[in-house]
Amino acid sequence: MRMGTDKGLLSTEAKTWAQSAYNKITALNIPVKVSVNKQQQAGYSAIFSGNNLVTDDPSLQLKGPLLGVLSSHFQFPSEDLIVLACDMPLMEPSILKELYNNYRQHPSFDAYIYTNDGEPEPLCGIYTSKALSGIVDMLHNGTLVKHSMKFILDHLVVNFTPATDEQKICFRNINAHAELNGQ
Repeated sequence: MRMGTDKGLLSTEAKTWAQSAYNKITALNIPVKVSVNKQQQAGYSAIFSGNNLVTDDPSLQLKGPLLGVLSSHFQFPSEDLIVLACDMPLMEPSILKELYNNYRQHPSFDAYIYTNDGEPEPLCGIYTSKALSGIVDMLHNGTLVKHSMKFILDHLVVNFTPATDEQKICFRNINAHAELNGQ
């Protein structure tokens, strides 16, 4: 059974998952925004100031995380974006710091992504503005045939970092109440 509620508003240790993700990225000393859809805007406005929210662009004919990423890109077209899904509450700030350092040390890539057992973890990554502009071009010219984050990685030059055995649990995506208890 899925959560049946907005996972970003679930609480762990007196913070919502969205606040926890926000704080983990803020620790990198970079500006942070929270991507929400129109239905989430009121709930998140009670937690974050309005200028910290990016609402999905209704002109984009997309759904899911790619809609949030490209909506953020439209608001900040010259900025590279770090993405962290709020339903990864076990994410450690040290992993984000490692990702950010890799991005700064190897600036020639379009995206910086961890892999977990060979599979990309696109919702904990960094995407350059140049790469996102290319994805927008694909959308406009009809070649963005799938709207998944994994699909766009096939069209980017990606710096993949394998997650260590100790790091793998941090990428666990919590989707059901039973998973909160490790079941």
